[in-house]
Amino acid sequence: MSFKGLKPISYAGREVWPLIEGGKGVSATNHASSGAWAAAGGIGTVSAVNADSYDAEGKIVPQVYNALTRRERHEELIRFAIDGAVDQVKRAYDIAGGRGAININVLWEMGGAQTVLEGVLEKTRGLVSGVTCGAGMPYRLSEIAARFNVNYLPIISSARAFRALWKRAYHKVSELMAAVVYEDPWLAGGHNGLSNAEDPLKPEDPYPRVKALRDVMRAEGIPDEVPIVMAGGVWYLREWDNWIDNPELGQIAFQFGTRPLLTHESPIPQAWKDELRKLEPGDVLLHRFSPTGFYSSAVRNSFLRNLEARSDRQIPYSKVEAGEHTVRLDVGVGNKNFWVAPKDLDRARTWVTEGFTEGLRTPDDTIIFVTPDERDTIRQDQTDCMGCLSHCGFSSWKDHDDYTTGRLADPRSFCIQKTLQDIAHGGPTDQNLMFAGHAAYRFKQDPFYSNNFTPTMKELVDRILTGD
Repeated sequence: MSFKGLKPISYAGREVWPLIEGGKGVSATNHASSGAWAAAGGIGTVSAVNADSYDAEGKIVPQVYNALTRRERHEELIRFAIDGAVDQVKRAYDIAGGRGAININVLWEMGGAQTVLEGVLEKTRGLVSGVTCGAGMPYRLSEIAARFNVNYLPIISSARAFRALWKRAYHKVSELMAAVVYEDPWLAGGHNGLSNAEDPLKPEDPYPRVKALRDVMRAEGIPDEVPIVMAGGVWYLREWDNWIDNPELGQIAFQFGTRPLLTHESPIPQAWKDELRKLEPGDVLLHRFSPTGFYSSAVRNSFLRNLEARSDRQIPYSKVEAGEHTVRLDVGVGNKNFWVAPKDLDRARTWVTEGFTEGLRTPDDTIIFVTPDERDTIRQDQTDCMGCLSHCGFSSWKDHDDYTTGRLADPRSFCIQKTLQDIAHGGPTDQNLMFAGHAAYRFKQDPFYSNNFTPTMKELVDRILTGD
């Protein structure tokens, strides 16, 4: 028996539980996790964001970039991405054994997103049931889905964003829009869709926001049978009791991104799984250091604290003496002519005595102070850029037209491809970006995980279906 008589829904021509595994990029979900989730009767999601591919012996192929130019490395990245996602989908489909369904997830802001998505769908015809896609405004998602006859599930964070997508593109391919994923911008892990109108420090109740989304969908003639998928902050279904079978909201499904990380089939390294068990409330930080420019949520470990400290060691400057910028900066910048406020000169001199001797300019007419080692790492990472995003604030890369954002590379950010590849393949958890949803502290509190218990994906799905 499922919680509150939760019933299967019809998806891609089959009956599945209204439970979706959230797709987590760069190998945090793969064939093993998504295939097992589907085999348990839900919708598994293979991440098509720089997924791992395998050699003839089944070993992961390291993504090493040999080309000399960014544009050529970007082409290498696209080939890696297509090969990896195709490998993952085929393996997941085999594991699912005809049960549940397999979706793929793409980040619209990833480099070459459209090329990757088309390449994967071309080579996995009949295996992929749907495509979830967020991070940006993926207007072209519906036309790509139509070309390959797969469902699409846009990920949005407000009724307003959905309305814009629907009016511009999705109304033309309404029959393939299988669901709309509402991703709570304050609670979900990874990149979040907070707009400038919303306060990152003031979370809003998702219920009225999801009701507003359903109101927009109804006004556009979208039937209530098209589910809204609640994503972000979902742990126990019993806490969403008033959402299930609620005529105000129509059909609701639930996405789980964080809980599947701590399972036998989860591909993340054991050290990452161990860290999840230790988290306390407030240990996940909503921040804006990502080179995408989006807000994102990750564990506030040494990696994030270093980025916070780096931004704190920051002063504004001007190229000429003006306003309060009345003294010349005499540390960290060699003989360059930068003018700063007297109080900021004092701060800069203090940072230099602490070892932060190198001044680096940002796109916002400020200078940050870092150690020589940090400076060298930042510059090397910027040089090694392989174009993993459509627009990268850290390296000034853009994946089209003249291949530059036209802005100064931002040393307050980081190479996201480097750190996500490293943590997913056994790198130190404290020195890398560790994405997690804001409910991750519940691993420590939930009795299901006591005595170091790690469930299989089937045990997790069965547990979720009880309401717990």
